[in-house]
Amino acid sequence: MALEFEQVIVNALDPTTLANWWCDALGWAVFDAEDDCIEIRRTPTTLPGLLFLPVPDHKVGFNRLHLDFRPDDQNVEVERLLALGATRADVGQGDDVSWVVLADPEGNEFCVLGSRTA
Repeated sequence: MALEFEQVIVNALDPTTLANWWCDALGWAVFDAEDDCIEIRRTPTTLPGLLFLPVPDHKVGFNRLHLDFRPDDQNVEVERLLALGATRADVGQGDDVSWVVLADPEGNEFCVLGSRTA
């Protein structure tokens, strides 16, 4: 069996705005935009990508799937993401963990793991 990880689907009230936020957060770019479906990638040939699809309803509850990111410097990246519009999120992680849980502008949680140098 041969499967290639193509993309993660992100449901969004405003796919264009959320895709652009993630482009800023990750340093990626839009590589496909059609009928309110926006795909972003690091490069045109790099997989996986993120595909933002329109939905009519606000997110309810916590994500069943979320993304984890390992930065070079956790504190710097958390502050940068907060400045871009992320918010701190509580998914029951407690206080004594090495990662930080944030949410994008539409409330999708993601984790910023401990720094690479840690």
